[in-house]
Amino acid sequence: MSKIPTFLFFFFSSTISISLSSHPLDPLSPAEFTSVQTAVRSHYSNHTSVAFHYIGLKEPPKSAVLSWLHHHTPSSAAPPRRAFIIARVNHTTTHELTVDLTQSTILSDQLYTGSGYPLFTFEEQIAANALPLGHAPFLESLRRRGLHGAEILCQTYGIGWFGEQGKGCSRIVRVMCNYLDGTVNLFMRPVEGIAVTVDLDRMEIVGYRDRGIVPVPKADGTDYRGSKQRPPFGPGVNAINVVQPNGPSFEIDGHRIR
Repeated sequence: MSKIPTFLFFFFSSTISISLSSHPLDPLSPAEFTSVQTAVRSHYSNHTSVAFHYIGLKEPPKSAVLSWLHHHTPSSAAPPRRAFIIARVNHTTTHELTVDLTQSTILSDQLYTGSGYPLFTFEEQIAANALPLGHAPFLESLRRRGLHGAEILCQTYGIGWFGEQGKGCSRIVRVMCNYLDGTVNLFMRPVEGIAVTVDLDRMEIVGYRDRGIVPVPKADGTDYRGSKQRPPFGPGVNAINVVQPNGPSFEIDGHRIR
């Protein structure tokens, strides 16, 4: 899948001081991520595709964590370690799963039928961004504006959901494009007047509209990089160094900071 989001948990305490190699709230390790993906793919082995939209630690109850901290011994068992997953199966249904990280087994699998939709993956966004450059009406719109396809850079934006009945689970994005050609500041050169709508599950353009030609701003004076600045905006100030001869005023123990 795409880059999988990880979350870092810290535990602060002025009354409990225990040096531990692991903690119930430690984020998932790379090996645990792999184990989770293997378990879920095996669970859906009869399906065409499985896309992971979220994988993270399913936190144990706070009372269980506090009890473990106060009564911790080398032989005491930590609270069950589990993962929470949001997966899209066959590009049609969204599932919320819980996986036991010790046994690599599926503890629960619930079909999500509520409003909204899972996060967009990087693969989906990259694929959607490339669709306009293969769409004949879009290429014709560029030609009429005198723009070159090689200088076009597109990005996806969620269209949102405002309570419409029957539209809560549609994974639709708006693809908006910008023009480089002489600048790295793409946001200063939008290609306006064109609306491209993409269905991520079908991965195809489902709506296209060219409302009319709007001039693209010039590239002159749009480069924000310091090396390209000229008075009165440059040169930059002198460098600053910060030194801590006795080291930092905090300690890091695994995934905790004090």
